[in-house]
Amino acid sequence: MMMKQNLAVITGADGGMGREITREVAIAGYSIIMICYTTEKGERVKNQLVESTGNSNIEVLQADFSSMQSVSDVANKILEKHIPIALLMNNAGTLETHLSVTKDGVERTVSVNYLAPYLLTRKLLPMMTSGSRIVNMVSCTYAIGKIDFSCFFERGRRGRFWRIPIYSNTKLALLLFTLELAERLNEKGITVNAADPGIVSTPIITMKAWFDPLTDLFFRPFIRTPRQGADTAIQLLLSPINEKKTGTFSASSRIKKLSAKYKFHKQKSTLWDKTELLVRKWL
Repeated sequence: MMMKQNLAVITGADGGMGREITREVAIAGYSIIMICYTTEKGERVKNQLVESTGNSNIEVLQADFSSMQSVSDVANKILEKHIPIALLMNNAGTLETHLSVTKDGVERTVSVNYLAPYLLTRKLLPMMTSGSRIVNMVSCTYAIGKIDFSCFFERGRRGRFWRIPIYSNTKLALLLFTLELAERLNEKGITVNAADPGIVSTPIITMKAWFDPLTDLFFRPFIRTPRQGADTAIQLLLSPINEKKTGTFSASSRIKKLSAKYKFHKQKSTLWDKTELLVRKWL
């Protein structure tokens, strides 16, 4: 197989959807860096992918997205390679069940789902050029998200811990980052898009823990496999049709129209500025 010299960086690459995305990118011939929470699992998945795709140019790097120092360290390792980055897939995510504050003073869901991909992307931008693609894995739950700057970073939301609203808040933040970054990079030819996988059967959710049997029976037919959930992101990363598209939100492999409320969200630039202040020591 002819390997492309350009590099693809994929976070959460050892998870359900991450594995499927990595598989397709490997088949496409890219050199790949899999950023994984544990090296052991990452190496196991990597070996399976090498065998199934024939692409041996895959490397595993470990990072803990609840630590900005860990994110910074893994980004620096990638930058030291001096290889142009063609694809950056921010796929890693979490759905915390209780309040957990990181050593950086950030609620863990906010750290993993928003702050870490923000910092990683910002640090890797110098290795991206015209034609590079960034895809952020968001969620349709952004529509119920609300960002209260008085508590968003520290607790996720005002009041008691409630995982779904906090998760939704982080996905709204990631969507606003996508839109703001797309505007800032437009003249450089670097595209930035958001993918919604739908409700996917991965370890991040346990349906039986959420619903009573009747509700579970109703929702079960709508749950997608990891491959089905990954398809939208794969299309944004690899399809020639999406080569020039930027600042979009896609679901079911189709671009969905965003309302002006989100395109011109009043918190978009403020969120960028506040996040920059929070991560500047690592930039």
